Amino acid sequence: MQAANRSEFDTIVLGVGGMGSAACFELARRGQRVLGLEQFSLVHDHGSSHGESRIIRKAYFEHPDYVPLLHRAYERWHALEHATGQELFSPTGLVLSGPPDGETIQGARHSANLHGLDLIDLTPAEACQRFPGMQFPADHAVAFEPGAGTLFVEQCVRAHLDEAVRHGAVLHEQEQVLNWSSDGQTIRVRTSVGEYRANHLVITAGAWANECLVDVGVALTVLRKFVGWFPIQRAGEYSAATGTPTYFFELGQHTFYGFPSFDGTSLKMAEHSGGEPVADRSRVDRECHPADLDRLQSFLSAQLPGIGLKPVKHSACLYTMTSDQHFVVDRHPRWKNVAFAAGFSGHGFKFCSVIGEILADLVTEGRASLPIEFLSLARPGLEFRPK
Repeated sequence: MQAANRSEFDTIVLGVGGMGSAACFELARRGQRVLGLEQFSLVHDHGSSHGESRIIRKAYFEHPDYVPLLHRAYERWHALEHATGQELFSPTGLVLSGPPDGETIQGARHSANLHGLDLIDLTPAEACQRFPGMQFPADHAVAFEPGAGTLFVEQCVRAHLDEAVRHGAVLHEQEQVLNWSSDGQTIRVRTSVGEYRANHLVITAGAWANECLVDVGVALTVLRKFVGWFPIQRAGEYSAATGTPTYFFELGQHTFYGFPSFDGTSLKMAEHSGGEPVADRSRVDRECHPADLDRLQSFLSAQLPGIGLKPVKHSACLYTMTSDQHFVVDRHPRWKNVAFAAGFSGHGFKFCSVIGEILADLVTEGRASLPIEFLSLARPGLEFRPK
């Protein structure tokens, strides 16, 4: 998807994974001349936007201010499905399980009450009956969000890229960004291939955001997260087709999430908490070790007893964490022709469709039409690297 001998654009997007692909599309559909630069191949598995599936939900326990963004995210995902004729979203629903006074249940109920969302309370016994094969601790509260579901991550990224190209965007893969600069009017980006100029720059570099945002200085920590696909022991169980939902369990200091089976033979699950800091993203450990499996196997034995304990495949995903585990979406504090989105802290992919729109707003309008002040650089509690 590379255009020859073209170096001047309206907007350059650095990193075209989940967020960058959506930004390329939203900018291109507004008539911008867009260049998307990707250091790996398009739709790769080196960062955060891969692994078949992601949960999408609205009763957001992390913070109720995300809910207006989620309403719009759903609209944009459905519009992308309509434009491409592809199934990008499966309405599997989501079951939440945790202590009645825990962050997951209390936070989800608070968001649901504040925004009038459909969230159904169940007893553990009712949940076991409704979702055969799943076990819920007797002292837990359980809630079911019927409007939640699963996004198919690689298809989503590819659909945004295809639509970006259809609207005229230029995409370069296997091209590493060496540096960028701005004088307030013109952006210059130097890569392993050449130099490009633009009026605006969008930075969506994922786990590589630190290098691209050195002068912004937000403290970002990259974590390795192990993800496994485990075998179904009896055919037909734990299937999305028969009503098994996505799920999220808060168990003490540990949280686990997963999906129903879409292939009839295995299901994907992982621990949301924990993770090992990554010092060198070019050397991420992508092997499966006993320590990766200990807590996952304990969870499966207790909560999904019909699932085998030896993974049939696995992957490593990268979480890019802020100090408060909320995103940072803003314009550059010095260069107003630079916008960025970073630090999605392991819960960002569902927002790609709306973050792309927000970044396009920041570039073309100078402000976002949706409320994102709680994600700004100026919010209380956000930590920065020592100077």
